[in-house]
Amino acid sequence: MARHAREFLAGGKTPVPPRLAATVMLLRDTPRGPEVYLLRRTLGMAFAGGMYAYPGGGVDPRDTGQPEQSWAGPDTAWWAARLDCAESAARGLVCAAVRETFEESGVLLAGPTPNTVVPDTTGEDWEADRAALVARELAFRDFLDRRGLVLRTDLLGAWARWITPEFEPRRYDTYFFVAALPEGQRTRHVAGEADAVVWLRPADALARVAAGEMSMLPPTAVTLEELSAYPTVADVLA
Repeated sequence: MARHAREFLAGGKTPVPPRLAATVMLLRDTPRGPEVYLLRRTLGMAFAGGMYAYPGGGVDPRDTGQPEQSWAGPDTAWWAARLDCAESAARGLVCAAVRETFEESGVLLAGPTPNTVVPDTTGEDWEADRAALVARELAFRDFLDRRGLVLRTDLLGAWARWITPEFEPRRYDTYFFVAALPEGQRTRHVAGEADAVVWLRPADALARVAAGEMSMLPPTAVTLEELSAYPTVADVLA
């Protein structure tokens, strides 16, 4: 990061436009307080390799075309006002948040009706669909339509927004969301962009960072610090 900053300042380069992205802080309650799901990005990745992060990624152009009739909860106008962005961007961000969470953890914030969620996504057929989404062989809206599911936008909460510094060659305009692990579902380590996953209390994750046992970018550390103040997942989502 320091090298990129020096080169940027010395060369007078024009900042790379940031790509719209979404990330989800997936939470679950424990007797000692909420835990958050973290994954370690593989070392070979172009951005944040070796760092612990939340599930997330860039908005797929097809995410912005998610039909609103397959949504349950706040509509795109509500989310646009909440996120302070255009409705098309809001639609893409919410869809990307749910899609990326499923792709990177196996957890799906969707259900057959507006007040239910899929109870289990661990079968071979679910894994085939997840892999097709990761490979961009399947659009998320087609996945939901084929399975007769509605996206539960009401299960997401908006939390923060971070933009990669201008001197970085790869930049993201990332919106952070919070969500509770749906009852009956469980996370699983899926091969791909992560080589390790873990559930940790935010304070414990930060302690590991301080001890040099984990590495993460500032937005992850700052949001973990913010989460550490809440005694339950319900308090985070309130």
